[in-house]
Amino acid sequence: MDSCLTLRFRQPELDFPFHNSLKNQLPVLGLAGRNNNAAPKRAVLVPRGRRSSTHHRRLIVRAEINSPIEGVSDDLNLIASRNLDFAYTRRKVRSAFTQVQLQLDHCLFTMAPSGIRTQEWYERNSKGLEIFCKSWMPKLGDQIKGVLFFCHGYGDTCTFFFEGIARYIAASGYGVYALDHPGFGLSEGLHGYVPSFDALVDNVIEIYTKIKGRPELQGLPCFILGQSMGGAVTIKAHLKEPRAWDGVILVAPMCKAVYNVICYNDQTRLKTAFELLNATIDIEKQVGKVSSPLLILHGAEDKVTDPSVSQFLYEKASSTDKTLKLYEEGYHCILEGEPDDRIFTVISDIISWLDARC
Repeated sequence: MDSCLTLRFRQPELDFPFHNSLKNQLPVLGLAGRNNNAAPKRAVLVPRGRRSSTHHRRLIVRAEINSPIEGVSDDLNLIASRNLDFAYTRRKVRSAFTQVQLQLDHCLFTMAPSGIRTQEWYERNSKGLEIFCKSWMPKLGDQIKGVLFFCHGYGDTCTFFFEGIARYIAASGYGVYALDHPGFGLSEGLHGYVPSFDALVDNVIEIYTKIKGRPELQGLPCFILGQSMGGAVTIKAHLKEPRAWDGVILVAPMCKAVYNVICYNDQTRLKTAFELLNATIDIEKQVGKVSSPLLILHGAEDKVTDPSVSQFLYEKASSTDKTLKLYEEGYHCILEGEPDDRIFTVISDIISWLDARC
């Protein structure tokens, strides 16, 4: 990691000077007005004062403080406030909050079907990164009609709201597989950092190709579902391997307009923004090559990814089997952030579309 990233993403806990020989060239790092009862979320360098009589400038690392999470213990708040830049910390936080998540008053948790078989594991990809994977399978003895693979959106993970979504789809007779992209969720990589969008795409192709090779999945139709940024990953994966999927499902896809990030709780990393923008430009140029059976779902009032872009994709795609559904009064997170009836309508539309093709 280069020095600028080290300064920006170091979890600030101690004041420490650089070696004396470097005093005139490098800043001293410290904390300004730290509240010992709240842990820092992000560190930024802030100049303080002018050059002193010793002619070296002092910089202060000022920590932004997260607001406490209401309804959880001080111990859990302390865990939640940890620096999440690296996977081992994200994994610890997720483990600590597993039971809290199950108790959330949200239809995807309170009404999720029971008896679904789940499995979690890590696959090491060709780049040497541990990629978190999870599966949801129908009840033992139920026939499996097909397999659905999921690509989550920017700043997201497959272990939160998608847990409930996957259970509903699995209860309808489908095997569901998901992964966390490198740098997101429980997978290795600097949090929120996308050094190469094509690397995200290649990782999806690599991991899902390996999973599709499992004996129990042989002969089953395979579909891929991408949400928001995951929609762009899904489109590019299809463009690289047009015959790899029996159908593509896109939910509020990022495939033309500049992406307005709302999910990641920190400033968008410059390289990430650059890669996302380039990905949308590339997709726009190739949208006519989208040839797979296609289902596009979008909230008509979405302010993050423009629903007119989904209309553009629908019109330009060369698919002979294509469907566009716009949900009136729906916003960006139609799979999890809407009233219960709309969430279940969207999930039902996905399952109905799959049933018609299996």
